[in-house]
Amino acid sequence: MNVLTKYITGISIVLIFIFLYINFYQAGTLNSFYEVNALQIKLKKIGVWGPILIILLMSGAIVMSPIPSAPIAITAGLVYGHTWGTLYILIGAEIGALVAFSISRLLGYEVMQKRFGDRIKYKYLHSKKHLMFIIFITRLIPFISFDIISYAAGLTKIGYLQFAIATLAGILPASFLLAHFGGVMASDDTQRMIITILLLGTITIIPIIIGLIKKYGAK
Repeated sequence: MNVLTKYITGISIVLIFIFLYINFYQAGTLNSFYEVNALQIKLKKIGVWGPILIILLMSGAIVMSPIPSAPIAITAGLVYGHTWGTLYILIGAEIGALVAFSISRLLGYEVMQKRFGDRIKYKYLHSKKHLMFIIFITRLIPFISFDIISYAAGLTKIGYLQFAIATLAGILPASFLLAHFGGVMASDDTQRMIITILLLGTITIIPIIIGLIKKYGAK
């Protein structure tokens, strides 16, 4: 694929998502993505098409920052349970991450190479294994923007497969816990809800533990 084709493809993808976002906004349905109850009602109304909507919404939430992903993930667990909910969340998040990665790779990678070339020789950016590890760790940290990491990764030398594997591994714990939280909400089990919230918080310290193990385990 030549440079011009890459730019045209990348711009086309961006325009499609802008078009969809504007239509959602004008139709007044954008606010329902922020509210678990409203989204739950919508999913039940469309029946068997609900999982597809969850996947599309999760994908869109990754590509377009204004759409929050947490309410969508919780609603998936609330409506479909933690097992199927987790699966739909993972598929949607993975697709969204790959779309964001592709946009960045198509529109920004060539520019970065022309601008910096081989001057980017920091080992953590030059090694694909290190890049995979960085992506995996950042996926575990809730307050680091999921979409920014996806776009930034597209500017590096990491391949699609490595990016996809690191992303999938990193988002699995949070996806399961968010879906499980939604499932617990449906059962009104307060004790399990508190435990799930604590586990979601615990995910944040996992990267610190991994870092300490790598640091002191290498000695």
